[in-house]
Amino acid sequence: MSDQQQVRASHLLIKHEGSRRKASWKDPDGRIIKSTTRESAIEQIKTLREEIVSGKSTFEDLASRFSDCSSAKRGGDLGRFGRGQMQKPFEEATYALKVGEISDIVDTDSGVHIILRTG
Repeated sequence: MSDQQQVRASHLLIKHEGSRRKASWKDPDGRIIKSTTRESAIEQIKTLREEIVSGKSTFEDLASRFSDCSSAKRGGDLGRFGRGQMQKPFEEATYALKVGEISDIVDTDSGVHIILRTG
């Protein structure tokens, strides 16, 4: 696969009671995740997105503190990936972004995300 077909992105994931895996690096027993509604997860991610867009915080900083994905340790960086490697809604949202753009809320089986396309 050539580089043109691959993208690079970071994301911030908030898991909720409907997520397929109800545990994360910061909630290994899934206690918080199991009691988080989808609506509550969306509210949290909207607030975080607003902080990034307004310039109050960086994507990297918030992802490292709040993301339920292990990529939080890298500020949300997922590295490069091509088509077929991510869940469809995530892939479609990432490919639709221009480099430097942040997605609206993206809903997948993992939870709710915001995505920053970095390459």
